[in-house]
Amino acid sequence: MTKVFIIHGTGGHPGENWIPWLRKELEDNGCTVIVPRFPTPIGQSLDNWLKVFEKYKSDLDSETIIIGHSVGVAFILNVLEMHELNNTSQETKKSEQKQVKAAYLVSGFTGTLNNPTFDLVVGSFANREFDWQKIRKNCAKFHIFHSDNDPFVNINKAHELAKQLRTSPTIIKGAGHFTIVRGYAKFPLLFEKIKEELD
Repeated sequence: MTKVFIIHGTGGHPGENWIPWLRKELEDNGCTVIVPRFPTPIGQSLDNWLKVFEKYKSDLDSETIIIGHSVGVAFILNVLEMHELNNTSQETKKSEQKQVKAAYLVSGFTGTLNNPTFDLVVGSFANREFDWQKIRKNCAKFHIFHSDNDPFVNINKAHELAKQLRTSPTIIKGAGHFTIVRGYAKFPLLFEKIKEELD
């Protein structure tokens, strides 16, 4: 059974925007969906988010899909970089493949956003050097979604991510930051792309 993690962004929670809709669609398609609640904006730091995610680390394997929104994307990149690709079974003494099946990155970024307010709370997640080779090794496929008018994350960030992850971004017109304010109580295109991995 496919496990799906959905990671919200700064100031977010499991019940915001398109997350509840997507969760139901995925569950109706037989997936186990986990949407952790992370401390934000108070107490938001990479260390604190990793503490919340600690109990799920062993669930990351070839049947796992990870979806992130905004700083949730940077969090996913950190998790993938830290992920131990192979586990050695004590019973078989064989290495078991633990590469994550796919990652879907919505309004993602690394580095700074040139916004002092946001950069203060996302710096520990995004403003660092990433081991891109290891990240690519630990996840089979990457899908990037970005808007041409995101008010928080410049479209250049999507192209930077795509270059590092060796994929092509899907650019959507007028979607803003993919929030309910922009009509994103649902995200059909994202769901259709995920379904391609489920079929």
